[in-house]
Amino acid sequence: MYPNFINHIRKYVEIDDESIAFLIKYITPLKLKRKEFLLKENQVCQSIYFVEKGCLRMYFIDNKLNEQITQFALEHWWMADHFSFIDHKPSPYFIQTVEKSEILAISSSSFETMLREIPQMERYFRMVMQRALAASQLRQKYMYEMSKEEFYQLFSNSFPEFVQRVPQYMIASYLGLTPQYVSELRKKNL
Repeated sequence: MYPNFINHIRKYVEIDDESIAFLIKYITPLKLKRKEFLLKENQVCQSIYFVEKGCLRMYFIDNKLNEQITQFALEHWWMADHFSFIDHKPSPYFIQTVEKSEILAISSSSFETMLREIPQMERYFRMVMQRALAASQLRQKYMYEMSKEEFYQLFSNSFPEFVQRVPQYMIASYLGLTPQYVSELRKKNL
């Protein structure tokens, strides 16, 4: 049951089968179709989401009514609007499936209880969040330091699964590029 989730936890912390069985009671499995929402703007983010299978995106609508993607999540990745989740305030973001997805949700009401009852999970989430923060910092550095073409090439080489699974206009939004420019770069590199 939930092999990607359990393997991901065991990648970071030692946890026995009894604790895993106890942990499962805090999980709500969700099977979603393509383009279904887990969160819409002005809703409170009630859960954090682990991608067992599929792909999610987080985005906001800017002043020009364009979607600006801030994050993707493939298998083994977590996603949430953490400010909304922690503070129980309305979110400025949307979280939507990019493809048919199997998601594991842990509600905010269960999260703290789970961390108290299964101490290894506190360490697990700390380690996962540290890695996510480091990746976000590195992305920001690359956005300022590299040319648009270099940034796209780094992304394409580092995450080839995104180029195969995510529509080009979404990749462009995430990288701060236009879809036309990404199309030119792809043609140039074929």
